[in-house]
Amino acid sequence: MKILSSIYSIAVVGISLGFASCKAEGDYPGTEYAPQMYHSVPYEGLSQITSEEEGDWISTREDGKGEFFNSNINNPHGMNMREPVPNTVPRNKEGILPYRLRVADLEGAAAVQNPIPLTDEVLADGKRLFTQYCSPCHGSGGEGDGKPGMVIGGVANLKGGAYINLPEGHIFHVITHGKGRMGAHGSQITADRRWKIVHYVKQEIQKQ
Repeated sequence: MKILSSIYSIAVVGISLGFASCKAEGDYPGTEYAPQMYHSVPYEGLSQITSEEEGDWISTREDGKGEFFNSNINNPHGMNMREPVPNTVPRNKEGILPYRLRVADLEGAAAVQNPIPLTDEVLADGKRLFTQYCSPCHGSGGEGDGKPGMVIGGVANLKGGAYINLPEGHIFHVITHGKGRMGAHGSQITADRRWKIVHYVKQEIQKQ
C-alpha cells in the first residue's frame, strides 16, 4: 500500500509540474496543446497567397504548408473574397440603400422618398415603434408633452408650426442623426423601422 501511495503521490506531483510548466510567464508564451486548434488555417480575405511555398515560416501544420496558404478553390481564380458586380450598390433585405447623407445635409434628406409602402400593417408597426422610442419625450400624441420632454424642455411638438410641413426624408434624417436635444437613433432603430415611424408621424399624428 505504501508503494502504491508513493506512486500516486509521485504521479500527482509530476502532473502538477507538467501543468505548471505550460503556464505562460514573462517572455515564455507557454506550451500549447494541439496548436492547430489555436492556429487555424483561415481564408485571409485581404491577401491572396496561392503558392504552397509562401508563408511556411509561420507554419504550425504537420504538412509544413504556410499557415496562411489560403487560396479558395471554390471561387473563381482562387479568390477568397467575391467582388461585387460592377456598378452596383449593396442593399439590405428590404431593398433599401445604405443611408450616407451627412448630418448637415438636410436639403438632400428632404428629397429622399420613403421606400416602405404605406399599409395598415406598416402604420400599426409605426405606432408601436413610436410608442416605444418616441413617446417618452414627444408624448403619445406627438405634442412634446412626454415626461422626460417636460423636464428637459425643447422637445418638438410634431403637430404644430413648421413641423407639419416637414418632408418625410427630413424626419427620417433627424431620427437617424438627431438634432438639438434629440439624440441620434440610427444605431438603435433599423432603417425600415425608422421609415415606419415616419409613416405613422405623417399619417396619424400630423394627419397628412
